[in-house]
Amino acid sequence: MAYQTINPYTNELIKEYPNASDQELENTLTVAHSLYKETKQQPIQKRAEILHAIAAKIREKADELARACTIDMGKLLTESQGEVELCAIIADWFADHGEELLAPDALETVATGTAEIRHHALGVLVMVEPWNFPYYQIMRVFAPNFMVGNPMILKHASNTPTSAQMMADVILEAGAPKGALTNLFLSYDQVEHAISDPRVQGVALTGSERGGASVAQAAGKNLKKSTMELGGMDPFIVLGDANMKDVNDLAWRMRIYNSGQVCTSSKRFIVMDNVYDEFIEKLKEAFSKVKPGDPLDPKTTFAPMNRKSAKEKLQKQVDEAIAHGAKVVYGNEPIDLPGQFFMPTILTEISKDNPAYTTEMFGPVAHVYKVHSEEEAIELANDSMYGLGGTVFAGDPDHGAEVAAQIETGMVFVNNFMVSLPDLPFGGVKNSGYGREMSKLGQLAFVNEQLIVKADKPNMDNLAGALVATQSIE
Repeated sequence: MAYQTINPYTNELIKEYPNASDQELENTLTVAHSLYKETKQQPIQKRAEILHAIAAKIREKADELARACTIDMGKLLTESQGEVELCAIIADWFADHGEELLAPDALETVATGTAEIRHHALGVLVMVEPWNFPYYQIMRVFAPNFMVGNPMILKHASNTPTSAQMMADVILEAGAPKGALTNLFLSYDQVEHAISDPRVQGVALTGSERGGASVAQAAGKNLKKSTMELGGMDPFIVLGDANMKDVNDLAWRMRIYNSGQVCTSSKRFIVMDNVYDEFIEKLKEAFSKVKPGDPLDPKTTFAPMNRKSAKEKLQKQVDEAIAHGAKVVYGNEPIDLPGQFFMPTILTEISKDNPAYTTEMFGPVAHVYKVHSEEEAIELANDSMYGLGGTVFAGDPDHGAEVAAQIETGMVFVNNFMVSLPDLPFGGVKNSGYGREMSKLGQLAFVNEQLIVKADKPNMDNLAGALVATQSIE
């Protein structure tokens, strides 16, 4: 696997990175495991101080980080700047709330004495992260687990090595101990080897279904805890009484943000018949106004895709959809620029037997469906093997929430755009994965939930009852 930064706008090879050796991996495991044992004796307040320092260092290096991200994978500089700031927000939030979230939970019990659950670190974790948000994907796993005391080994995407190493360096510069987060340019065989190592106790992956299945298999085979955030075909439902000004203002943004390369992008627009024509026309109008160009130029509003192979894959998917009857109502034309640009495209009349009906298109292509009832909209939204996020626009937000509750996804936003914040859990169901990152759920994703029961002396009556019950079971 070649780790390379190739600028998606200029197609220029910027830098190559050598793969990590097996000895480097072994040394990293040794250092990380040693840190895990040391951290168990450290007060959590100390880690909170360091995490705040990391947030400050990220803001200090914001311009450098944002520029590197854009050169690595092509997103607009303004989007990279937003991602960098979000990382600082996440670090500060978990620094402020981690101690509270990890406090013991008291239990009511019929046992003699008191019972509580304490939350302890598990050990070294492996992080396998994607290219589309090269900093944010790191921070949403790193921040909560740094507070817990779980050291982490990062295997990042092969096309964003500069971003990965820069964030790891910033974290170290800010005062994190060596081994807290180590970026290694690993092969997939080395990732599997690390997961099988007894010093590693968990693995967090964000990526494709295929990558997730492979890593989850390795984790399961070695009885290691895992969380998986995979693909999505998020529905965007527009009910007949929706405020169409809001819909039209947000729908196009939610499809082409990061050039459409977002797991939680709205990919399937499910629109009631009475507002369908207006929706199509306004989406076409918005797509026609984007300005492709150098993503480092603040005047540019539409960025290239992350690499040539991604653009070619998307074109193949669109061609296949058209061959099976889909109609192009806008787009699917070349953009006369050197970068990996794919013109924003709208597809309609996608039948159930069309591959596009079930295939995630990871780029600026919108699928638009006309429906005639809420029931049909909900059924179509749920007719997917994915279940990550979703959006519902309704005139009455309470009714919109009732519709949202019937959508089979991990997250739904009503009358609003999809946001990712540290106080909101992030994750999905079905083939979109399992587990949650961010919020209290993310803080407790990789902990030993240890039960401790305290009593002055044993209650022999309870003990006798427990023994009888045990014997009955046997």
